[in-house]
Amino acid sequence: MPKASSARAVAFDVALAVEIDGAFANLALPRALANSFLDTRDKAFATHLVYGALRAQGELDAVIEEATQRPVRSLDADVRVVLRLGCFQLLRMRVEPHAAVDETVRLAKSKGLHRVTGLVNAVLRAVSAHPADYWDRVIGASTTSLHSHPSWIAAKIDAALAECNGDGELEQVLTAHNVVPHVTLCHLPGFSTPDGEHATAFSPCGEVLDGGDPASLPGIANHHIRVQDEGSQLAALTLSRVASWGEGERVWDMCAGPGGKTALLGAEACASGATVLASELSAHRAALVEDSITAVSARFPGSIRVDVGDSTEPREETFTRILLDAPCSGLGALRRRPEARWTKDPESIPGLVELQRALLRNGLRSLAPGGFLAYVTCSPVVEETTEVVADVLAQTEGFSALDTPDTMGSVARTTLQGHRRGTAAQLWTHRHGTDAMFVQLIRRDH
Repeated sequence: MPKASSARAVAFDVALAVEIDGAFANLALPRALANSFLDTRDKAFATHLVYGALRAQGELDAVIEEATQRPVRSLDADVRVVLRLGCFQLLRMRVEPHAAVDETVRLAKSKGLHRVTGLVNAVLRAVSAHPADYWDRVIGASTTSLHSHPSWIAAKIDAALAECNGDGELEQVLTAHNVVPHVTLCHLPGFSTPDGEHATAFSPCGEVLDGGDPASLPGIANHHIRVQDEGSQLAALTLSRVASWGEGERVWDMCAGPGGKTALLGAEACASGATVLASELSAHRAALVEDSITAVSARFPGSIRVDVGDSTEPREETFTRILLDAPCSGLGALRRRPEARWTKDPESIPGLVELQRALLRNGLRSLAPGGFLAYVTCSPVVEETTEVVADVLAQTEGFSALDTPDTMGSVARTTLQGHRRGTAAQLWTHRHGTDAMFVQLIRRDH
């Protein structure tokens, strides 16, 4: 077994930062591991513990409430975290019960939780005293969580599946969100080429990293390669390859941060003589976009620029292609952001929908005749996807929703199936192994 005391300490620090400060685990954990001096085995232990406990948080809370006979939220944040880590080891990891209990109590002491070590010991011993199927029944009886997802998220996903011939697939979706994803790389066209042996199933620019640290790859350092989900790659390529590039085209990436789609779209656009404007409301995220397009900017000076600004504001110029990767709930990327399922709430969606509609209306106003706009979300939620598109197009004349599944299928390197959602393309983690990206192409007819 790994040197669990230090591995558990790293896991606790990261999980507490997520719980209290809203930190992103996929950013906080790599930093913590880099500063930990843990060996490879210990880092793997800490990683499994952090991501596993975050994904299973709803289930673990049901167990803790049964064992304590009190609401989890009545416990202090640090106590909640240490109990979740201990329960996860007992119920979901191959850690001997005595080791899980003893090491978690020791962890509590090392983190200054002397006041509750008795509680931690009692709860974990109570959990270890019952067989796994007892706790499976407790979890199954909970009305707040379904397959480690809040019930409201499960309902939103189920409604989206109904628009994709996905009745009965909810369990598959939720289960897929609980599987640790592979690291996927994007090779910028004209700058790098994927290793054919590890090529992704659908994106012609994608490669699955077969272990190791992506930061150590030479192509990462010079920005020819970046870490990017295959679904995001397909979204950008669907706009880039919807039609052949014409002379002097102008491209607008309306919500560019952090810049992954900007770099991919820009690599193809600039190589064809087009110019690209990447807009981002946040100065910090705009800086990330600047970093992401380093290679493209160096090869095509002056062809791509980053603007800090509000993309709901009207612009004087028009564009032949517009990428609107709209701010959204992000419920299509829950396997990569396991904590997000517990930090988001349904009350945030109406505000996002209002913003999405404003952005889409302004994007359509800025589209040149004959031009194409791709409306993209990393969310399958009906209100954020098909309803936004239908509502805006119903109020706007002179635009057509194009057959996006057909275009995306022509981009894919192998046959892509199960991605049709009316005229839109909807990728699914359980069907395609990607984040659940929604893409709708729209053309300005006149």
